[in-house]
Amino acid sequence: MELKVLNRDIIKYFAMFTMLLNHIGNIFLEPGTFLFTFFVDIGYFTAPVMCYFLVEGYHYTRSKKKYAARLAVFALLSEIPFCLAFSETYNGEPYISFCGFNMIFTLLLCFGILCVMEYVKNGVIAALLIVGLFFISLFSDWALIAPLFTVLFALAKGDEDRIRNAFLFGAGLFAMQNFAPAYRMVFLIENLFYALFSALGILVAGIVIIYFYNGKRMEKGKTFSKWFFYLFYPVHLLILGILRIVM
Repeated sequence: MELKVLNRDIIKYFAMFTMLLNHIGNIFLEPGTFLFTFFVDIGYFTAPVMCYFLVEGYHYTRSKKKYAARLAVFALLSEIPFCLAFSETYNGEPYISFCGFNMIFTLLLCFGILCVMEYVKNGVIAALLIVGLFFISLFSDWALIAPLFTVLFALAKGDEDRIRNAFLFGAGLFAMQNFAPAYRMVFLIENLFYALFSALGILVAGIVIIYFYNGKRMEKGKTFSKWFFYLFYPVHLLILGILRIVM
């Protein structure tokens, strides 16, 4: 039975939906509730998928300069909506402040890492530049993890076993990042469960990419899908940010 029935655009649409759930959970739901945990954790499906398609698109694009320029423009357009959506309240009143750089900015850093890996031949200089880009990601969404996924996917070079190992390694590292040790056994078990559950979205992303992705794009509506994916991010953040202020 042929399982690889999902094209790139269908997977990206699903990634946009899970990202929306994650953002709704983080902005509007009460931490600690099942619905909050489910919405946030399933939303972790999005970042590794976008990193995977960034690596794939990097090698397929006709113009790397235009690709980087699009990322830069939409990273800039998305910053105010990102901060509007995720700023904390102050004295019980919602306001806007700088809360880090948005995910498209992170993808721009990841794109820079791919450029360094391809064009910088001096190993020491390349390593320093990549470390620098990793460091800058500390100030943006999906710090360190998204650049790490990008490097792992680039090194995999389409090999299915390496891609599987990249997802497993990334999921394990992400779970460790979300694990908080506790002195009492009941809290230790609870924290361990939370950490493992946080990796669910990444593991699902790996399953979808490895076993269901057919390596193709939609036959129709390619231009619409391309710009929808760019526009969805700042537009949905702007709407959520306005709702946060109003509510």
